[in-house]
Amino acid sequence: MNGNMIELLVLAGIAVFLVLKLKNVLGTREGFEKPPLPVPGQAEPVAAARRDFEVIEGGPDRDITDHVPEESKAAAALAKMKGVEPSFGVGDFLGGAKEAYEMILMAFENGDIDEVAPFLSKDVFETFQEVIDLRKKEGLTVDANFVGVRETSLLDAEFNDATNEGELKIRFVGELTYAVRDSAGDIVDGNPNEVKRQKDIWTFERVMGSDNPNWQLVATGE
Repeated sequence: MNGNMIELLVLAGIAVFLVLKLKNVLGTREGFEKPPLPVPGQAEPVAAARRDFEVIEGGPDRDITDHVPEESKAAAALAKMKGVEPSFGVGDFLGGAKEAYEMILMAFENGDIDEVAPFLSKDVFETFQEVIDLRKKEGLTVDANFVGVRETSLLDAEFNDATNEGELKIRFVGELTYAVRDSAGDIVDGNPNEVKRQKDIWTFERVMGSDNPNWQLVATGE
């Protein structure tokens, strides 16, 4: 077996390992052909929403029931969050989460998560950094461009009465182009000309009513 063949096998092994690692961190990607979506505007941190809302006396809060079933535990948790922090709005949170998703995802793909560190828990930051460091060690770079978000939906909500901590589990379906290149610039995974669908389930957490308006990403998965 010649040297070139050995080198190709080594690169292929590295690419497979990184793909599996990325799936554990960021979910899955699925390729498909479709016109690109408009790129959203500049991303901003997820913050406690500042909005005016009115609940009809004796009726459901549409800001809650538009996203989770009215009699569910998630609805009760959201109502408690609003009780502690009346300015909190579910719809506004999801809008901010959508922008934060792009910001955090692309910071990870670009290999520089320092700017988004305030919005990541210690465990998530260390996991992201581990993958970034591994890519650098192996001489691999990621060429990624964010296209848009197809879906942002609330899967679950929990509230801790003792600590006032609110936890929101969000499902994202994003679109991006993606390719991993080796030190010579050759593609070892992905296709920069193919739009792929990225699926993630992220969990955000925050102490409701606190002075810190930022939600932290505390868990990622598929």
